[in-house]
Amino acid sequence: MARVSGSNTKPEIIVRKILYGLGFRYRLNVRKLAGTPDIVLSKQKKVVFVNGCFWHGHKGCKRSKRPTTNIAFWNRKIDQNIKRDKNSLKELRRLGWKPLVIWECQTKKPESLENRLIRFFK
Repeated sequence: MARVSGSNTKPEIIVRKILYGLGFRYRLNVRKLAGTPDIVLSKQKKVVFVNGCFWHGHKGCKRSKRPTTNIAFWNRKIDQNIKRDKNSLKELRRLGWKPLVIWECQTKKPESLENRLIRFFK
């Protein structure tokens, strides 16, 4: 687990390149906001989280299959991540921010991801 990077992951870079190509300028990993969003557009009060399917428990995704060894540890860890994510999104909405969660598996189809980002930022 120590080798897993928390920022500048491949899915994050894909999303950032699309946003930059669309003309958006943003800040990365703003610690003052709940959940430390991956991408923050302050003028529009919008944030983007790029979540790994495994680490954040993406329901219905084949990449989110939990390990069969050390079950208690992994269930506790992933369930805590899910709970923390829900609380962060709730807090951001309460403060007037509009969050968007993009899952790792959604970055595999750049065309549909770009359309989704365009709709979100309209």
